[in-house]
Amino acid sequence: MSEAGSRTTWVLVDGENIDATFGTSILNRRPQPDERPRWDRLVAFADGAWRQPARGVFYLNASSGIPMPFVQALKAMDYIVVPLSGEPDEKVVDIAIQRTLRALESRAADVMLVSHDGDFIPEISALIGPDRRVGVVAFSEFRNAGFNSIPGLEKFDLEYDARVFDAPLPRIRVIPISEFDPGMFLS
Repeated sequence: MSEAGSRTTWVLVDGENIDATFGTSILNRRPQPDERPRWDRLVAFADGAWRQPARGVFYLNASSGIPMPFVQALKAMDYIVVPLSGEPDEKVVDIAIQRTLRALESRAADVMLVSHDGDFIPEISALIGPDRRVGVVAFSEFRNAGFNSIPGLEKFDLEYDARVFDAPLPRIRVIPISEFDPGMFLS
């Protein structure tokens, strides 16, 4: 899947988690189509951030059906789409991502997890090592605090680093003084 001799960055997207956080915690409503993340930018971000080919894998809970227009759009962006189903009490997306993270332990590949969910901390911790880059992409203020205790884990913000949105979101974030620009507030 990657060019000869190059590594691949696997971008694993917990779509359910990102969508719920975005709608519930940031917008306080269901996002309009033009407000949704531009998922193609996420893979392009991963390509550029670690300067190697990236492949996106998008996990969907399809227990009540497959959202075909969305799946077709993801496939057009070259995502691997993983529709899942299970019992009502099963977190099928989490289970699938955990299994994928464990499977990646034995492969020479890098990983960017796109989720806020602390359920992945054991698997992410197990991937960290001198020969692998591992990152988590999320809205920084909603990312599970457990990720902060993993040495070597790279952290990226979905809006500010990956730039997957067309317009600024109504977020309040702590600004490192090295990034503070008064012009952002004086317009």
